[in-house]
Amino acid sequence: MIHGLNLARNSCIINAMKVNTHPTYYEEAQVVCVCGNKFTVGSTKQNIHVELCYQCHPFYTGEQRFVDTASRIQKFEDKKKIAVDYKKIVTKKSEEERKRQEGPKSLREMLMGLK
Repeated sequence: MIHGLNLARNSCIINAMKVNTHPTYYEEAQVVCVCGNKFTVGSTKQNIHVELCYQCHPFYTGEQRFVDTASRIQKFEDKKKIAVDYKKIVTKKSEEERKRQEGPKSLREMLMGLK
């Protein structure tokens, strides 16, 4: 009898579920790569455009090249250049401050330093 109640509860849950909440599923979605390769997969989008596929990806082709779609290498080099420039400015300022402190002082500064 308890088993029968569980079945009744499960059927109520199934009937209470919302209808039409899932996206449309396309059995034969077309995938197009930049290299010109086309193939079909199942997806919720009808057309998919990709930059790399199994025919042009370096891992599958055995080629050694950088896959840099977001120009990460260039961004890193730009940040590195900015950091080097900033370090030069900071060292220049600290050097000027050191020279100012070691340079010739006024009579008042020399007398204040004796106390």
